[in-house]
Amino acid sequence: MPVARAFRSSISAVVLAASAALTLGGCMQTAGPVAVMPPRADLDSMAYGQPYSAPPPVVVANNGGGAIAALGNSFAASPAPMPVGYAAPMAAPVRYDASYHLDAGDKLRVVVYGQEGLTNSYAIDAGGSITMPLIGAVPARGRTTAGLAGEIAARLRNGYIREPSVAVEIESYRPFFILGEVTAPGQYPYVPNMTVESAVAIAGGFSPRAKRDVVTVTHTENGGSMRAVVPLGTPLNPGDTVFVGERWF
Repeated sequence: MPVARAFRSSISAVVLAASAALTLGGCMQTAGPVAVMPPRADLDSMAYGQPYSAPPPVVVANNGGGAIAALGNSFAASPAPMPVGYAAPMAAPVRYDASYHLDAGDKLRVVVYGQEGLTNSYAIDAGGSITMPLIGAVPARGRTTAGLAGEIAARLRNGYIREPSVAVEIESYRPFFILGEVTAPGQYPYVPNMTVESAVAIAGGFSPRAKRDVVTVTHTENGGSMRAVVPLGTPLNPGDTVFVGERWF
């Protein structure tokens, strides 16, 4: 009996010592994983759409393995999020040539906001004017679209509309002319960014006797004209006349 009692006492002492060791081991474990956030400057750029730079990777303190290690690996493998408002750069749009001067034959779209009776398409007549309700003939020759819109607004403001808002855009350009040694000489609609070469193509190409290196272009503006011998890559303007000469050999 004394031996059995002593054996049970030693077993109890071992169990108590093991429990104490486990308790102390749990208290001395290291802290759980800590996520280090990106710097404030990076957060500002992500929130307000400033130029993007990738934030530093999230660092996870991992001392326990298992699920914590898997979570850390997933953070390391995830791509950095794109900032709010970020978009790929886009090509700049093509701008209309606001310096173009109007002349007879141009067809315009005039918009007077809130006035359906005045908003319409108008062609510039041979006298260089357009004719609108209420204000009659408005000179357009030699003006830009912005200048014509300002003139129309000024006339409407003079006793018709208190604060008129007017916009003018070109609906179609006046034609160009091509004569001489081409397959089909005549008058053709002008297309923006045309050159002499494209004008010859529109007219069916050169005839067999055409001089193919240079042509004569006559440009008329504000009542005056200018004539020049130019190469095929020369840009054309609405109303220009192209003459293709004949070669002598």
